[in-house]
Amino acid sequence: MFLGEYQHAIDNKGRLIIPAKFRDSLGTSFIVTRGLDKCLFVYPLSEWKQIEEKLKSLPFTRSDARAFTRFFFSGATECELDKQGRVNIPPNLREYAQLEKDCVVIGVSSRVEIWSKGVWEDYYAASEESFAEIAEKIVDFDL
Repeated sequence: MFLGEYQHAIDNKGRLIIPAKFRDSLGTSFIVTRGLDKCLFVYPLSEWKQIEEKLKSLPFTRSDARAFTRFFFSGATECELDKQGRVNIPPNLREYAQLEKDCVVIGVSSRVEIWSKGVWEDYYAASEESFAEIAEKIVDFDL
């Protein structure tokens, strides 16, 4: 399980340090793809395979299912850590997530998310204000 929030900087070659606490669970190879809310999702291969199977089961005839599947899979790249625990994030994904210098790497249960620090701070501030309202909406999920 991935937990916590870590701040790192992306270097001029597009490499970002993955927090040591996440490295063992991610394994030697993992998937980085476009996430929601302008961040990147990072999945261990085992988790990625489960998501892939679920997305394959979406009805091919529905345009929203096709659109989401295209969005999600077209940005997916299998990545590896180098000896310093860094991942080289492809330019198209850096551009999508607006990763330029300061980044925030967070654990979100079964995945890791990589955010531009500025985008994360804006998202967090907006979400913090509505956290109680969101909690009321998800009460039906028996959390």
